[in-house]
Amino acid sequence: MSRQKNQEEGTLDTPMGRTGIRDRAKESISSKNLHPHGSNCSIAIVSPDDLHVIWDRVEPYLEAVIERSQGEAVLEDYYEHISTGDMQLWVAIEAPEILACMVTQIAPYPSKRVLRIISLGGMQMDSWIEFLPDVEHWAMGMGCSSLELWGRKGWLKILKDWECSYHVLTKDLKGRMH
Repeated sequence: MSRQKNQEEGTLDTPMGRTGIRDRAKESISSKNLHPHGSNCSIAIVSPDDLHVIWDRVEPYLEAVIERSQGEAVLEDYYEHISTGDMQLWVAIEAPEILACMVTQIAPYPSKRVLRIISLGGMQMDSWIEFLPDVEHWAMGMGCSSLELWGRKGWLKILKDWECSYHVLTKDLKGRMH
C-alpha cells in the first residue's frame, strides 16, 4: 500500500505524469474493447484493473520476448508499468486462446508523441497482424503522430509500410561497473 501511494505521489514528476498521458490512456482502455476483423480473432487492450485476471496467460509470451532482449525490463517491470497505466497491454484473442500480446508505451518526445511497441510476441501471426491499423487508430486518438518499434530486422519484412529510420547501437558496460 505505501509503495503504491509513493508511486502515485511521484507520478507528477515523470514525463507521463506531466503530460497527462497515463490518465488519458486509462480512460480509453477497456478490456471489453474488442476489435473483430474477418477472422475469429479479435484484439483487446487490457484495463490495468483487469491485468491480474489475464497476467498468467500472457506471461509466457513476455518471457519469450525478454529472453531475446537486452535486459531493458523483467516481468515485474512490465506488470508494474501496465498496472499503473504507464504501459498498455494488448492481446490477440481467438476464444478461448490468447494468441499474442503486445506492450506499448506512449513516448512524449519534446516535439512529438509516439506510440512505442516495447514487446510483441505470440503465435499464429497471420490471425492478428491485420489489427495493427486498430492500434494506429488508438495511438492517433491519444495524440501520437507515429509508431516506433525496436525489434529485430525481420520485422521489416512483415511491416511492409514501416521504414527503418535508424539503428539502435548498444555497448555493454556491466564489466566496467564496480
